[in-house]
Amino acid sequence: MPLAVVCPELGPPEALRLEEIARKPLTDGEARIAVRAAGINFPDILMCAGEYQLKPELPFVPGVEAAGEVIELRDRASRVKVGDRVIVRLRFGAYAEEVVTSAASLVPAPPNFDDAEAATFLAGHGTAWHALVERGQLKRGDVLLVHGAGGGVGLAAVELGKHLGATVIAAASREDKLAVARERGADHGILYGTEPFRDAVKRITGGRGADVVFDPVGGEVFEQSLRCIAWGARLLVIGFTGGIGVARTNLVLIKGASVIGVRAGEAIRRDPEAGERRIAALLDLAAQGVLRPNVSHRLPLTDWAKGMRLLIDRKAIGRVALLP
Repeated sequence: MPLAVVCPELGPPEALRLEEIARKPLTDGEARIAVRAAGINFPDILMCAGEYQLKPELPFVPGVEAAGEVIELRDRASRVKVGDRVIVRLRFGAYAEEVVTSAASLVPAPPNFDDAEAATFLAGHGTAWHALVERGQLKRGDVLLVHGAGGGVGLAAVELGKHLGATVIAAASREDKLAVARERGADHGILYGTEPFRDAVKRITGGRGADVVFDPVGGEVFEQSLRCIAWGARLLVIGFTGGIGVARTNLVLIKGASVIGVRAGEAIRRDPEAGERRIAALLDLAAQGVLRPNVSHRLPLTDWAKGMRLLIDRKAIGRVALLP
């Protein structure tokens, strides 16, 4: 029987257990995937703690994305075949040696990516695409401020923003994170704690401010971002790793700004055709070498707690992958 990391009760990563799970039989339209790598994401951590909007019935296997090889198929009309390398998109279940899912949901893995890169591509870069292209309508010449630019979704926003022609300002907590952000295309770097970032943004832009703010942090970072925006700015709410921020409506009004929620996965579920276009665009940019996840840690499946802690403690630069 395959091994999987199981969440038997809500709590911290250390409460999870490695267990054998029953091998699920295939039904029509399904594929069995031998998992070669699984990406760790903040929603996994929140889901296991009971703090995410999706609350699977206990026990469950966390993990929203993986990459591997198709080893069994029951779908004659499938776009994939046994032996194909694929990206697997799930709501949960990826921290396992094997997964079963709809064959129609599988995505070809970019041939120039290794397994860890393929397993950590679509969640982060899909969020960045949905935020910057579909929600934020980032234009060539815009100033883009990326918070948490050393994280997986932040680095994805940096390199996509640069590709779209923006001037990218990366803000991060450590110099090594800023160094990677610059390698991925950031034009300017701001180190939290050395200068108030709102002052730095005004200095960099000659007092004008940012046109688009990409914010997976929230809290005080979101609130201070309202004080360094240009007229008509779009503030993209990606997540709340730093707490829930409060929007001062007078600042939103004075700047003619928009505060926009970003839920990339839900957007695909509501508009599958738009989701297919997004994935096609991302795969094309991956093939061109424009987009590529920065995987700072590749860990065995048995080190799931260490991997999740790397995200919680903000020690990862980019992405963390588990290798079953």
